[in-house]
Amino acid sequence: MPDHRHPELTRLANSVLQPGFVGTSAPDWVLRRIADGLSSVVLFGRNIHSLEQVAELTASLRAENPDLIVAVDEEAGDVTRLERHTGSSRPGNLALGTVDDPALTFRVAHGLGRELRAAGVSLNYAPSADVNSNPLNPVIGVRSFGADTETVARHTAAWIQGLQSAGVAACAKHFPGHGDTSVDSHHGLPRLDADAQTIARVALPPFRAAVEAGVRSVMTAHMLIPAYDEVLPATLSPRIVGGLLRDELGFTGLVITDGIEMGAVSDLYGITGATVKAVAAGADAVCVGGESADEATTAALADALARAVQDGVLPEERLREASGRVTEFAAWSRRLPQAASEGDADRDTGLAAARRAVRVHQRPGARTPLPLTGAAHVVELAPATHLAIDGGTPWGVADPLRALRPDTTSVRLGEADLAHGDALDRAALAPAEGRALVVVVRDAARHSWMERALDGLVRSRPDAVVVEMGVPSDAAPAAVLLHTHGATRVSGIAAAEVLLGAV
Repeated sequence: MPDHRHPELTRLANSVLQPGFVGTSAPDWVLRRIADGLSSVVLFGRNIHSLEQVAELTASLRAENPDLIVAVDEEAGDVTRLERHTGSSRPGNLALGTVDDPALTFRVAHGLGRELRAAGVSLNYAPSADVNSNPLNPVIGVRSFGADTETVARHTAAWIQGLQSAGVAACAKHFPGHGDTSVDSHHGLPRLDADAQTIARVALPPFRAAVEAGVRSVMTAHMLIPAYDEVLPATLSPRIVGGLLRDELGFTGLVITDGIEMGAVSDLYGITGATVKAVAAGADAVCVGGESADEATTAALADALARAVQDGVLPEERLREASGRVTEFAAWSRRLPQAASEGDADRDTGLAAARRAVRVHQRPGARTPLPLTGAAHVVELAPATHLAIDGGTPWGVADPLRALRPDTTSVRLGEADLAHGDALDRAALAPAEGRALVVVVRDAARHSWMERALDGLVRSRPDAVVVEMGVPSDAAPAAVLLHTHGATRVSGIAAAEVLLGAV
């Protein structure tokens, strides 16, 4: 192909990238790229200080291109970008699936959509349509509506309809289902060894429901599924993107990759090689910038796509098709009417939903210590979080409980804090003497150190109340066990209210 066509190819390549960037205002390099064909950007927590600031940011970006797609990864649960500094005012998917009221799920997503639309966001990388078949899954967990396929399917549809009715496109992820995995794709390549019949019965129905609900985009999973493709991960597989998603499920919207810099694909093919393979396989937009948020990476990906066309590795027709779908999506999103946020009213729905998701289990024969009548000492056992969750996002029960009972004391312990044998005695049991003991855990079944610490605390204090803010499991035999089905701010408030008998 003649060199004089390279600038046109670069514009086409720019149009299929969805890069992130650093800062709460638009960098010059992003504005230059928009002028040279960049059609999308994605916002992460590092770009967000307030909804008003995001609205200013998106307006400055769209001054360069009114049809610019502005995406965000806002699941409105443990994975939150809008409220990373405070914790989400809405419960996540597992809490909504536990309540199992699709009308409530619709309202929660619709309220979120109003906020996003008012802030200038047109695409949200949510919901997770994964069926959490493996309770020890290290990266899905409470992000899923649950382990039951039918529950996940109906709430996936309700969430999509709620969000899109507010003028923001939904994105069902992670196709064809990341729930039955044991590896975090940020760091390695998960493998799903189920046969095609099992996958069709368990994992695919929520995505079928999403397509039937009119979802505008689907995000692919970086995972190997030998039943469909023994060599290429789903994101890079024509059999999965073209054959399964397009042909079998009949999806005609925008196909977006999960973060292309994630280890599951970049460790195998490099970030540029994975990008080229993804577009060749049928992806229309390449998400990048969760970790590699710089101009050099974006330029390298655009150059790699243009060069792949010139070298005959990537058909030009495929790149043009992808770019055309991006343009079509952008035009659709621009035509949607503005739906202003209702602020406190939307958030009140979130707190009400979190309250409905709390479940209280009392050990048979145990004397219930609820509601707490005296001061409490709260011990929060805090695991390291995966990269999809901002590690600095507040969570827990201690602060909400202290807001209701100022004499509450607390300590937060991680695995390293328990390296010394007397750590539990010094930090947890001794301060709890004469007080009620509340132990808060998060996915205890996935962390052996947490299970050991929990067991030790409950043996020493059989009257302890345990609050599990992750995926429910058979915890130590506490007198009372609360499940919040998520670690959002409102989940902590709801648990604190139950502890004090406030509801």
